[in-house]
Amino acid sequence: MIEITGLRADDRAAWAELFAGYHEFYGRTWPAARFDEAWQAFQDGARVHALGARLDGRLAGIAHFLVHASTTSADVCYLQDLFTDPAVRGRGVGRALIGAVESWARDRGLDRVYWHTKADNTTARRLYDQVAEHRGFISYVIPL
Repeated sequence: MIEITGLRADDRAAWAELFAGYHEFYGRTWPAARFDEAWQAFQDGARVHALGARLDGRLAGIAHFLVHASTTSADVCYLQDLFTDPAVRGRGVGRALIGAVESWARDRGLDRVYWHTKADNTTARRLYDQVAEHRGFISYVIPL
């Protein structure tokens, strides 16, 4: 059974392992201090939010998200990071996390939940195509 909850203090090590896997998947490294900053921000719950998926009592997936203003609608929710333990993929963890973020946003009267993924992330896109609309946007970034 999958249980979705906020991250708890005793989740720190398992969360860090999953978040490191997320960064590794995208080919980047993050200094330990940034992990500490993110963890603290999730504990504060003011700017960014986090949920964890537990499968058989073990943290098996994470979702990080935030709310921001929109010029064309009510405020929106950006699902920034979603990662599941590769050993449990295909068991509904990602779907449950997306559903929990959707419910969280709906309960707050937000207009929509959206996220980005790489075009070649075919495994995740199979799920995303089932739970959301692909509206055809292309993302551009200016690193600062």
